[in-house]
Parts: sequence; C-alpha cells; structure tokens
Amino acid sequence: MGKPFFTISKKVGETPLQALERLRRDKKISTQTPLAYAGRLDPMASGQLLILHGDECKVQEQYHSLDKEYDFEILLGVGSDTHDVLGIAKKYEANHPTDLEVKHVLRKLVGKVTLPYPHFSSKTVKGKPLHMWTLEGRLSEIEIPTKTSTIHSLTLTSIRTTTAQELLEAVRKKVDSIPPVTDPRKALGEDFRRVDVHASWDAVICDAPGATYTILSLSCVCSSGTYMRTLASIIGERLGTKALAYSIHRSRIGKYFGIPGIFGLWVQTYAKDGV
Repeated sequence: MGKPFFTISKKVGETPLQALERLRRDKKISTQTPLAYAGRLDPMASGQLLILHGDECKVQEQYHSLDKEYDFEILLGVGSDTHDVLGIAKKYEANHPTDLEVKHVLRKLVGKVTLPYPHFSSKTVKGKPLHMWTLEGRLSEIEIPTKTSTIHSLTLTSIRTTTAQELLEAVRKKVDSIPPVTDPRKALGEDFRRVDVHASWDAVICDAPGATYTILSLSCVCSSGTYMRTLASIIGERLGTKALAYSIHRSRIGKYFGIPGIFGLWVQTYAKDGV
C-alpha cells in the first residue's frame, strides 16, 4: 500500500466510522490492517476526512492540530439543541440582514476566539462524552468546556432565501440520509431522536407556513477543533436572532499560514483521493 493515509469525501448522513469502513471495502483493505480517522465530521457534515493507515495510526496525535477550511450555510430564524438540522428545532423571529450587517459581525470573529463545545459533541467531561450528559439530562452537574480557536478568515459568499416548504423538504432529506441506528448500546440516543426531530421541524413550518427564511453562505479557514455549528449559533445571536448550521462541507485539511491584515496561504494540504 505505500502511503500512510487517505483523504476521502465523507457523505452527508455518514458517520466517520461508516466512511472509514467504506474506504476499507472500496480499497479492499484487510480487517487486520488498522485504520483511524484524524479529526471527526458530524453526521450532517460532508467533505474531507483524513484516514490514517497501518503504523501511521500509532502517531495519530500528530495530525490533530491541522487547520481546516469549511464552506457552510447558516439558517436564520430557527435554532436547535444541536445547532444543526439534526436537532430539536424551534422557530424564532425571522431575520433578513444586509450584506453589510453580516460582514460587520464576521469581522469581529476573526482572530482568537473562545467558543463553548456544543452540548451534542464527543468532547469528554469526567470520562463521559458531552452528548451523553445532555441526553441523560445532567448538564447542570458539569461545567460546559470551551476551546480557544483561531479563525484565520471568515467570508460571506452569498445570501439567499427559501420558503418554509422548501426548507422542510430539504431538512427531511438531510435527516433521513442517516441509516437507521439499531445498536442497543446507543439506545439512549433513540436513532438520533429522529422521530422527535421530524416532529419539531413539522411544528416550525406549521407555525408559519408562509414564512421565508434567510440562508447565509460562508467560507471559514480555522484551527483544528472549531465547530461550525457553534459558530453558526453565535453569528445568529449577534445578528439578533437564533440560527443553526444548515450545511457544513469541509473543503480542505492541512497547515495554514495566516498573515495578520493580509491573505494567508496554505503551506501543506492533504489531497483528496476520490474515494
């Protein structure tokens, strides 16, 4: 096999483990050969996933600090407990900001920023993933951890609107892209709470069937461990409403050299293998 890693495209609805096993099947890699992904992607996210091969898995920590580039969308006027569409949704006051208003908010987020981990994340607190504390209703027993990240650039690429019906159809498709979860060890998550998630989105649309929603498209270059879901929620709050990550696509992995006040450059990237 030669090279110590692969860079593949994870699909919306796949977990990182499912993407890894797809690579194993497609490349006919023996089950005796270790594979490990270096950096997760949420089920609703797509894009580049770095998978280590063989002995390279033993030095997995060397890949944990790689910078990332994301193209992501923010839906304004709807919030959820996961900060993306795979959560219990709730409608808030519609907001249709101008380009200048959005760019003003984005500029203030470039640089060092300390963000809380999403309640639904794999971050470990007292030996247990944060999402388990959430599902057990025990968040009051712990302090929500934060992470200081560097946002090298955060750029608005477009603003569009969508109707309530278009939104509902798109969300249903995204949520149902995840294969059913039947593993009894994950019973507490109840198949990503899919039934309740669908019901909450139905309620959002039924509450205002004629509403239109604004979707912001952004590009972000940031340090490792920066959650686009959290960033989407914070951008919404600073624009005077609630918001969530409508889509997330990781477009690049590597090492980025940022020059304050000047465009930075990628000094190393991991090319996509096309699997």
